[in-house]
Amino acid sequence: MLDLERTETGVLPWRLPTWTRAQFPDESVERMATLSSGVRLAFVTTATLLEVEALTTVTQYEGSTERSEPGALELVVDGTLLRREPLPAGNVLHVSAGRGRTVPGPSCRVTFDQLPPGEKEIELWLPQQSRTELISLWADAAVVPPPATGRRSWLHHGSSVSHFPEAGSPADTWPVIAAALGGVELVNLSLAGNARLDPFVARAIRDEPVSLISLKLGLNVVTGASFRRRSFGPAVHGFLDTIREGHPDTPLLVVSPVICPPVEDTPGPVTLTADGCFTALGTPADITSGALTVNVVRDELTRIVTARQVHDPNLHYLDGRDLFGTDDIPDLPDGLHPNTAGHRRIAERFAGIAFTPPGPFA
Repeated sequence: MLDLERTETGVLPWRLPTWTRAQFPDESVERMATLSSGVRLAFVTTATLLEVEALTTVTQYEGSTERSEPGALELVVDGTLLRREPLPAGNVLHVSAGRGRTVPGPSCRVTFDQLPPGEKEIELWLPQQSRTELISLWADAAVVPPPATGRRSWLHHGSSVSHFPEAGSPADTWPVIAAALGGVELVNLSLAGNARLDPFVARAIRDEPVSLISLKLGLNVVTGASFRRRSFGPAVHGFLDTIREGHPDTPLLVVSPVICPPVEDTPGPVTLTADGCFTALGTPADITSGALTVNVVRDELTRIVTARQVHDPNLHYLDGRDLFGTDDIPDLPDGLHPNTAGHRRIAERFAGIAFTPPGPFA
């Protein structure tokens, strides 16, 4: 969480700082920045009863009768997941032609009772797939900030594969699992559909005091047809240059896209078909005129990182297929997004590569 906004209802966590909002290209960035992937409340207490009042906002797109799920609030006590409480839908954001109209709904109260006696460290993880405003937190004993853990902080930026709004649980996203395996504190700056090398995101990362940085780049660039080959390379260089202004020596890992069959060798953009799978709308012939595919992006990222490593020994590259490759395609139900089993596999492989010697974060 990089910001906290006071609303008429309560407080709303943001995963981008206040100043970036004036530069959002459309409302989708705002929606993704207020989905609380990786956001949690942490405190120490002897309480045996906690009550949280919150207001969720779910999304319904024009032409669809389905709404996004509000998700669950998860209680972690001394590092162990103790309880998961599904949240009801509150506000409904109706999206048409990219713009949203909010229909107000009710808040909800969630009670966690019969907690273990004695002093304990509590983490309340907010749902990663809905905007969640916190109205109140009540406990039957004093609540104080947790002690410093001494753990390193890891900021990860990526697309929906890292954000995973479709997960049934905040704990199911691969960055959360990998952070636990690596013994680090996570700042998840992943923005579903919006990891597009926006300069305001680079400046937000530049200004955040973290110990480790990973950037999973390229998938949304292809699925949204955001760049051509001519503009992609300079945009990556500019993104990295900006981050290095604030983190000149921080270990920085660039990760290319995981396997994505629709756009491996066919340019985007992509669309969702009637059977719930993604398909590319470009043609391979467009590659010769500069259109990007995932394989072209991997080649470009390899070239860029290799060239920069001559003067930047703390810059590293990881092929996303080492995290989720051809053999894992059965766990891509829509052709683009790994399922829960796939996310766990990505997390375990990432932790084994990045956090294990001689990995870049070891």
